[in-house]
Amino acid sequence: MITEEQNKYEQALSLYPTDINDEEVKAQVARIMEEKVPQNNTEAVKRFLLGSVELTSLKATDNDESILKLTEKVNAFDNDYPTLPHVATICVYPCFAGIVSESLEVDGVEVACVSGNFPSSQALLDVKCVETALAINDGATEIDMVMSVGRFLAGDYETVCDEIQQIKEACREHPLKVILETGLLGKSSLIKKASILAMYAGADYIKTSTGKEKPAATPEAAYVMCQAIKEYYEQTGIRIGFKPAGGMNTIEDALVYYTIVKEVLGEEWLTNRMFRLGTSRLCNLLINDLLKAEINYF
Repeated sequence: MITEEQNKYEQALSLYPTDINDEEVKAQVARIMEEKVPQNNTEAVKRFLLGSVELTSLKATDNDESILKLTEKVNAFDNDYPTLPHVATICVYPCFAGIVSESLEVDGVEVACVSGNFPSSQALLDVKCVETALAINDGATEIDMVMSVGRFLAGDYETVCDEIQQIKEACREHPLKVILETGLLGKSSLIKKASILAMYAGADYIKTSTGKEKPAATPEAAYVMCQAIKEYYEQTGIRIGFKPAGGMNTIEDALVYYTIVKEVLGEEWLTNRMFRLGTSRLCNLLINDLLKAEINYF
């Protein structure tokens, strides 16, 4: 028996084309990569990408000293290389929100925290909401949560959306990024549905992956998610941000995601408020490329 709540989510999904052919997505992405990526391989684009990086430390070995050292590097970088853009955020576990927020001196760098029992999202909703609220109280200005993938795959859209809505309430006025863990979803049709439901439930950004599962971000998943963002904007007038994360090992990888956003969503999404890159490795690669030197600053 389909409940009224379940029917509500099915009705929302019915407004969007979700019967997507994976091979057609691959073909579209291959075309973009071949025809459009080379023209975006410029210094200006690389500078933009550096300013969109979420400098991330999510290791089991993180501690107060290591996170303070990372934050102090961000502070020093702004003074050492004033002609380069600073990163968009420092992204850490909630227990380090206070350290980052209290020691960060650079205007315009956000304090992002993964919350809601990252990376599995397997916890009671009350625990997820309390963790989120505590992170915000300690100075987090953005929250990244993982969608309940198991419940989504089981078709329990009501629980999935209710969790996102309640965690968004715990964020108060601060942006919420919802991680779909696209590598576990697999099919383009499922990625499209998850994207729509996350936005419908209150996500300010949708994000590909935690980086803890394989595969992580892929150009094909990014393409489907950007199409969903575009269609959602056309339906609602609400602009949702996009964040690929995990598996970005080269500047070329970042250029591919930049190009997909540019081709699907357009110039209005090419700001470091609407487009973020979840990676730490890329930060040094971009700095070295722009300065033509081996710096390895971070």
